[in-house]
Amino acid sequence: MGGPLEGVKILEFSEIIAAPFAGMLLSDMGADVIKIEPPWGEPWRHTRPFAPNESKTYIALNRGKRSLPLNLTMGKARDIIYQMMPNIDVVLINARPDVPEKLGIDYLTLSRINPQLIYCDNTAFGRKGPHSDRPGYDIIAQAMTGLMASENRIEDGVPQQIQSSPVADFATGIAMAWSVTSALYHRERTGKGQFVETTLMTTALALQSYSFLQVDALESDTVNEFVETLGLLRGSGTNYEQISEYHRNTFEVGRPAIGNPYYRTYQAFDGVIAVGCLSDPLKRKMCSVLGVSDPRLEPTNTYDIEDSAKLASELSQVMEANFKTRSVSDWLGDFDDVGVPAGPVRFVQELLTDEQVLSNNMITNLEHSQIGSINMVGPLVKMSDSPLEAKIASPSLGEHTNEILTAMGISDEEIQKLREDNVIS
Repeated sequence: MGGPLEGVKILEFSEIIAAPFAGMLLSDMGADVIKIEPPWGEPWRHTRPFAPNESKTYIALNRGKRSLPLNLTMGKARDIIYQMMPNIDVVLINARPDVPEKLGIDYLTLSRINPQLIYCDNTAFGRKGPHSDRPGYDIIAQAMTGLMASENRIEDGVPQQIQSSPVADFATGIAMAWSVTSALYHRERTGKGQFVETTLMTTALALQSYSFLQVDALESDTVNEFVETLGLLRGSGTNYEQISEYHRNTFEVGRPAIGNPYYRTYQAFDGVIAVGCLSDPLKRKMCSVLGVSDPRLEPTNTYDIEDSAKLASELSQVMEANFKTRSVSDWLGDFDDVGVPAGPVRFVQELLTDEQVLSNNMITNLEHSQIGSINMVGPLVKMSDSPLEAKIASPSLGEHTNEILTAMGISDEEIQKLREDNVIS
């Protein structure tokens, strides 16, 4: 007997972690997943490969798929996709918002061929707001959502990434798989496909639901004062350790080696910035912006592991000094111009009023029956034809007992007897 998704056909346009993980989860459920990647293979194949085009990172995230390499910049490759489309149930894609349309594989184009198509689109920060067009990896999502700051792992005064797992990426993969299964169920009932959105930013916020939660009656003034003071501290060039100490004292709310100078955090003049360059072209761009050179990026690179580590350490020190000379916004402007993934390190409380978060409706306001108004992370995904909604806050103990039992046909007298007998409360 096949899995629950046997017969479901999925086309996956993806690389690195989030969407590949989602595709693997859906494949485990029985779906037929075809992975579309460039003829040279997606980047994860070439990260510490132990055989041609094979690496542990790629193998770990792509179980159960069939590979179809296509150069989507060519019309004939797109024609193959269009020919396949009438028989495809689901498309998975993770890219900047502008990429699918440029390649001719955006939702509007593909849904014209197959109106029942379920198209699950993952971006770093959502399709609206000032950061929507930025590229983003897990480290950037950690930095910009407060996830990194929440760990309080500091090296030389600079907060460090969560290294045990790229948590935003993996959790987003789960969110993608979850949303696809619900969209498939919706289509079974209505016959309609739809556009589904997930983001690394929403997922990273959801992973911090406890810290993100604001009970107006208790915390609204504290959060507002914290964000205002934080702006003043950053404007004066206060270092991260002092700001972090202020954060701990305010909210009572932790350190690895420098390692890769291209995938870490740096102290700027007025705050901390995270950079995430996982390919040589991006590393070269970062070096160009910083005015440094790395001979390991040259085609004639012959550095062994020990020499490479020494050079990385020396390069990190030079980069650290350079970053301190300018503000976070100045560095971000230059990095944005050349497409280097980067973002400011923030505390999660700042995201309650963040323009990017608000622009993409990542916050929901609910009224709790006992404690009043609360703001919290909203649903992980957006679905065009069966929208998710946070309807009620968490229930008080026994709040809905009568409502549920009455709907089952149990009389008020029987409910009272059950309560007296301590069967219910």
